[in-house]
Amino acid sequence: MAPFRFAVLVASSLLILGFAVPASAQVRIKDIAHVEGVRENQLVGYGLVVGLEGTGDRLRNVPFTGRSIEGMLDRLGVGNLGGEDIKTTNTAAVMVTAMLPPFARMGQTIDVVVSSIGDASSLRGGTLVVSPLSGADGQVYAVAQGPIAVAGWAAQGANAALVEGVPTVARIENGATVEREVEFRFDSMDTLRITLRTPDFTTAQRVEDAINSTIGPGTADAIDPTTVEIWPPEKTDLTGLIARIESIRVMPDVAARVVIDARSGTIVMGADVRIAQVAVSQGGLTVSVRENVEVSQPAPFSLGETVVVPQMEIEVRERDARFTVLPGDVSLQQLVDGLNAIGVGATETIAILQAIKAAGALHADLEII
Repeated sequence: MAPFRFAVLVASSLLILGFAVPASAQVRIKDIAHVEGVRENQLVGYGLVVGLEGTGDRLRNVPFTGRSIEGMLDRLGVGNLGGEDIKTTNTAAVMVTAMLPPFARMGQTIDVVVSSIGDASSLRGGTLVVSPLSGADGQVYAVAQGPIAVAGWAAQGANAALVEGVPTVARIENGATVEREVEFRFDSMDTLRITLRTPDFTTAQRVEDAINSTIGPGTADAIDPTTVEIWPPEKTDLTGLIARIESIRVMPDVAARVVIDARSGTIVMGADVRIAQVAVSQGGLTVSVRENVEVSQPAPFSLGETVVVPQMEIEVRERDARFTVLPGDVSLQQLVDGLNAIGVGATETIAILQAIKAAGALHADLEII
């Protein structure tokens, strides 16, 4: 038997090979790194969505929605209400989340996401009531309110229901107003740090060399595979300096990697993938099952009965396994040509790559998602 043998192969999959960007491609520093400290901040809040058409929380099952309605009405001057006096199904308790962008100023608007936390069936047509949004420090940084937009929908009858998307999650474009700014004195910093999104010693060194050759010697220093520290010249506009640095082009370096998505049969290989000399054989077994239905009719005036007789045919076809020898230190193109030479599909290729990795002949990281 061949080393790579599949028990049953009913249908072959499509092989999709993605090629990584060649290592010689230059990109801007702003596309592979960001300035340390310039980041978004998560905001979260609790609120009520009103105006629903009977699709809100059932107060008997979600008691905190009823208490929230009581508290809201009490603040609006409608007091002396008990739990039994509120029987609405047009209100839903929700969590409101948003991302506060860096350098956001008071009065600026941001998008928010509204998600039901009760048993509401849909938020379509609702309006979010004023909801403060707090950061990790407990301070209120924005206030959200407004009509929500739901992408999903739900339809329900007496005996069936149909749901498209998620009708209990909605968005409000520009639905929150920034009320507090995050203090960050950018121009008062003595040094700046550029953080690579993908840590790599080679890329960090190349960023350092590119900045020093463009801005001046001693401006940048790569202190680890993620961070490049910037020492601005005296009396330098930091905003203008970062703008110049962001536009500098470098050649990023990445580790050799093969990424496999077994569910869709997608295989992505980096340009630096190498394979040692190895012999590969692949064989396949195809089983076809066909079932025909025949009717057995009795003779006229007989006491027999008409019966259905199934006729089943099973056919097994085996493809001869073929060996191909991949020479030592083959490139990505040679690997693809070698796999195509033995006529393998995506499923077989995944098994072959896993076996080559297990044999120690694949000089790359193998990641299965």
